Parts: sequence; structure tokens; C-alpha cells
Amino acid sequence: MTTLWTLHNRGSEAKRSDGVIRDPWAVTLLDSIGYDYRKFGKPNQSHALRARAFDAAAIDYLTAHPKASVVALAEGLQTSFWRLARAGVADELTWYSIDLEPVMELRRRLLPRNDRIIELPQSALDRSWMDKVSTEHGVFVTAEGLLMYLEPEDSLGLIADCAARFPGGQMMFDSIPHWLSRRTLTGLQLSDRYIAPPMPFAMTADEALALAGRIDCVRRARDIALPPGRGVWKLASLPALDRIGAFRRARPAITLLEFGR
Repeated sequence: MTTLWTLHNRGSEAKRSDGVIRDPWAVTLLDSIGYDYRKFGKPNQSHALRARAFDAAAIDYLTAHPKASVVALAEGLQTSFWRLARAGVADELTWYSIDLEPVMELRRRLLPRNDRIIELPQSALDRSWMDKVSTEHGVFVTAEGLLMYLEPEDSLGLIADCAARFPGGQMMFDSIPHWLSRRTLTGLQLSDRYIAPPMPFAMTADEALALAGRIDCVRRARDIALPPGRGVWKLASLPALDRIGAFRRARPAITLLEFGR
């Protein structure tokens, strides 16, 4: 269900003439899947802006490591590969798409095949995927919209294992603040017909930055700002606002980790 929720937001934004993202395949998916998306309420810019932030970091890494492995954990109906191809950085990479078999089957039916995409139909928590990823040219791991749905020990354990297995690589993930996590655990009503699933893992931007001193092999952690959006989303991206402690602790975070020995 969350896969369709994020697709609704991203695809609806991509359809707008003033949209914050260009994502033709998200539009195709949105129109191809017969579902009453009104169940999720009014779409917003959140997931489109998040996708753009992940794209920018991936483009930076792939520009320096054009033959790298990109691991998309719990990929859902993300269409990042094709956006990166449009950006000109997907010609030499190897893309590992990881998700459960029902989601992978939906991707096979609705998205184009590409020789650079390796499908691994399994849980992101099943560490056997790590043995299948080539590390020769670098590794960029994305956990977009994943960790908040896991138990804290599972999220932190996955980060630690990635750091140990992929020295020289990077991992990018997003997290929600503690107040929002608590709200989801008691039932966060997004519309009159949809309650957000529980999200037990929370981490503020500063807690995420502290992972560089907390988890072995995490050499550096960077807080990644959302690109400016429209209206209130543009205001929320102002650096001055983020210097207010209460705001910084209350906002979602996107974190980029760099791995070393």
C-alpha cells in the first residue's frame, strides 16, 4: 500500500506543468494501475522532492564511479533508474533491484526491461543480497522510504552491515522525527479512508549525523537538504529555518553515509 501512496505523490507531481520532478515512468505507472488513489488524500510534493534529493546524490557518486553498483533496497515502484538514465549516468552501472516477489512481478509487467538491472526478489533484511553485489567499482546503496518501517535494531543493523561490507561505498536513507513515529504507532489518519502504517524507527538529522561516531566503518555522515519546492515546501528548505533547533528536530531527515575502514 505504501508503494502506491508514494507513487501517487510522485506521479501526480510529475503530471503538473509546474511539477518539481520530471518522471515519465511514474506517470505511466500511475495511469496503468487501476486504483482509487483518492484514498490517500490530496497528493503533495514530499516524495517527489525526496526522489530528487536521492537522484542528486546518486548522480554525484556515479559521476565519480560510472561503473558502480547501485543497490535499491525495497525499491517498490520507484523509477530512479530511468531518471538517472535521462541524466546520462546509467550507461555503465549495474543496478540491483531488491524487493519482495509480488512487487518485483508488478515491476516486470509495467516497467521496461534493461540488461543493467539485476532483480533480486527478496527482503532487504535477507543479507544474502550482499553476496551478489559487485564491489569492484564502488557501491551506492539507497534505502528510500524503507528504514522508518523497520524496528530500530533492524534499521541500525542493516546500516552497520552495509558499512562493514562496502568500504568506500555510500548509503543514503531517509528518516522521520520521533513525534511523527509516535503518531503512526497510535494511528495517523492521512485521509478519511487511509491510516498510515506504523513507522517504529525515528531519527533526527543530528542523530543521523552521529552515526559516524557510533557505527564502525561509517566514516562520515552528511545531512542532505530537500530541494526547494513550491509554496510552503520552498519555505521549509530555507537554511535559516533549519538553524532553529525545534524545527530541525521536528523535520524529516535525509542522510548520506560514507563508508571506510
